[in-house]
Amino acid sequence: MAATIPCPVPPDQRPQEEFTQLSQSWFFAWPRHRQIDLDKALLLSWLLIAPLTVLIASGSWSLRHDSIRLVLAGAVSGLVLPMLLLVRQWLGWSYVHKRLLSERVEYEESGWYDGQVWEKPLSWRERDLLLAQHEVRPILGRLGRAMATTTGLILGGASICQALSFR
Repeated sequence: MAATIPCPVPPDQRPQEEFTQLSQSWFFAWPRHRQIDLDKALLLSWLLIAPLTVLIASGSWSLRHDSIRLVLAGAVSGLVLPMLLLVRQWLGWSYVHKRLLSERVEYEESGWYDGQVWEKPLSWRERDLLLAQHEVRPILGRLGRAMATTTGLILGGASICQALSFR
C-alpha cells in the first residue's frame, strides 16, 4: 500500500488551487464556459469605453469635420480595452496551464528569498494533466479566438478608416 506523500507546497500555491481561484474570479471566469459569455463581456467593455474614445478622437482637427471617420476611429481605438483585458486573461490562464503541466511545483515558503521546488507525485501529475487538457486548454482556445477576432476588427477598422481618408 502506497503511503500518501505529504505536500510541502502552501495550499494557495498549488496549481489546482490556483485554477480554482481563477475559476471563481469574476474577471477570469468570463471565458470559462462558453465563447458567447466571453464575447458578451468584451462587447460590454467596448460599449462602455467607445463613447470616451469617440470623444477623444473628436479632438483631432482632421476628424472633427468627418463624422464617419470620427466615429470609426473612436470605435476602433475603443477595441484596445477589450484586447488588454484579453491579454490579461491569457497571461493568467496560460500561467496556470504551465503550472498544471509541469512535473515540479515551484513555491515560496515565506518570501521571495526561499524559493523551493517540489516534484509532483504521479497521482498529482495525472490529475493536473487532465485539468490542463480538459478545462484550461479550451479556455485558452476561446481566448485565442477572441484575440484573433479583436485583432481582425482593429486591423479591418484601421484599414477602412485609412481608405476613407483618401476619398
